[in-house]
Amino acid sequence: MSAARLWVIAGATGTGKTSLSLDLAEELIGRGRPAEIINADAMQLYRGMDIGTAKLAESARRGIPHHLFDVLDVTQEAAVAWYQPTARETISDIFARGADAVLVGGSGLYVSSVVFDFRFPPHDDAVRAELEADLDRYGAGILFARLRELDPATAARIDPRNGRRVVRALEIVMQGESTHGAALPETPSLWHPETTLLGVHVDRAELVERLDRRVEAMWAEGLVAEAERLRARGLEDGVTARRAIGYAQALAQVDGRIAESDAIAQTQALTRRYARRQVSWFRRYDALTWVEPSPDAARDAVARVRAAAPVD
Repeated sequence: MSAARLWVIAGATGTGKTSLSLDLAEELIGRGRPAEIINADAMQLYRGMDIGTAKLAESARRGIPHHLFDVLDVTQEAAVAWYQPTARETISDIFARGADAVLVGGSGLYVSSVVFDFRFPPHDDAVRAELEADLDRYGAGILFARLRELDPATAARIDPRNGRRVVRALEIVMQGESTHGAALPETPSLWHPETTLLGVHVDRAELVERLDRRVEAMWAEGLVAEAERLRARGLEDGVTARRAIGYAQALAQVDGRIAESDAIAQTQALTRRYARRQVSWFRRYDALTWVEPSPDAARDAVARVRAAAPVD
């Protein structure tokens, strides 16, 4: 295990990925291999989005270096095309220090963009501005019809109600690209050859219970006050941050548009739906090994790699 290794811990929200990443890093460190952790959760990139994203407090990080947490303001866009090179540069720096990198998160496209060798077409600000103006003027349906005519294969992979994705796909097509850049390739190859993919699995009934209790705990811990603070910093003007589950519901409660019980129930339902999408995404990874979220899983994963590639 002398070569620098990228460890990936993926899975649905609430499954225990964070704890496993800490256990794995400690297991590596205990075996004489330094390890550092990189965030692959889009919403944990944002400063101040702590309770609603279940972000691990610095005091709970067990002295292990963590990267790409709290690096954006809520008004900044967390585009995958920005995240991919940023995360890869961070990982390369970790390797240069003689350490292994542990990438942990549940944002499927963010994880995929780092792990697999695929590229994003460039942006064109002028084309994007024109398309966004058309989106405001005509709605997503008209733009989706345009996309379906120009690139049916891409249109078949996109939710026609997702105006942001439709705009991005049209922007790409109008630059001469034939496919939408934000999709996992049919036969992806690894970006870093020494990569171990772990998926954290929890039985569905248990996961639903965990998620519902987690949302209730977020309200008890002060999510509403956190949402109000972030509103003052421009949360509702952000392209990415405003889509975080829980914050819009908390602000609707603040505004008196829904009761607290309804805000909690809506957030629970959205969280369960998001978890289902995450599970579906990561099931596409043929090389992923599903594990239970326990220290034993960390020990077993490291032991398997050592057995396959013993230290010189």
